Amino acid sequence: MTEFTLVRDDVELRGTATGSGPTVLLLHAGGEERGVWAPVAAVLDQRNLRSVAYDLRGHGASSGQAITLAPIAADVAAMIHREPAPVVVVGASLGGLAAVGALADPDTAQAVAGLILVDVVPEPDAPRVRAWLDSIGLRDRRTNLVEDIFEHSHELLATATALELPILLVRGGPTSPLADAEVDRFRAAKPTVVVTRIPGAGHLIARDAPEELGRLIADQATSWL
Repeated sequence: MTEFTLVRDDVELRGTATGSGPTVLLLHAGGEERGVWAPVAAVLDQRNLRSVAYDLRGHGASSGQAITLAPIAADVAAMIHREPAPVVVVGASLGGLAAVGALADPDTAQAVAGLILVDVVPEPDAPRVRAWLDSIGLRDRRTNLVEDIFEHSHELLATATALELPILLVRGGPTSPLADAEVDRFRAAKPTVVVTRIPGAGHLIARDAPEELGRLIADQATSWL
């Protein structure tokens, strides 16, 4: 395991690399930190895959503020370009949305072998998500970021729809806030999306079922790479 810092113009992003082999970039959910991926990284290491996990800006040991999605997406693009191509990108919740934003740049998309979205779709239902974030006390701490995502969600869906790389959507079980209607809307816009489910997990699948998620990521990443 190696700790490192990616220095950007306005932030320093702390990262951890684990294992050796082709790279899988792991992007955590809002309010989380890179350490949540440690059990997943251990599974990937056993499968001869190198994982890289960062604290997103405004999270954990990274500097800066997470106020709008665009700077986070630009950070993700820099993370991708730091690694030898091709890279598999895994994004949970906020991390998944930032990944889609980063892939709007064709040069960045060219460096990616596939995208795994963990319990998130590019165009979530705003009223439902607001209510869910209120129920867990998170929206007050990230109001500007949440509303900025909603403002640009149609653009994120358009980006995801236009991507030529494969996309896997991993859903949680019944306690996940991701609704069937949102998944159906995403699949209607992007029929090539493959959807699978980890029934015993909620929204934070990396916490609830890390070994199962790790095996799923490893299988898909190995296939794409």
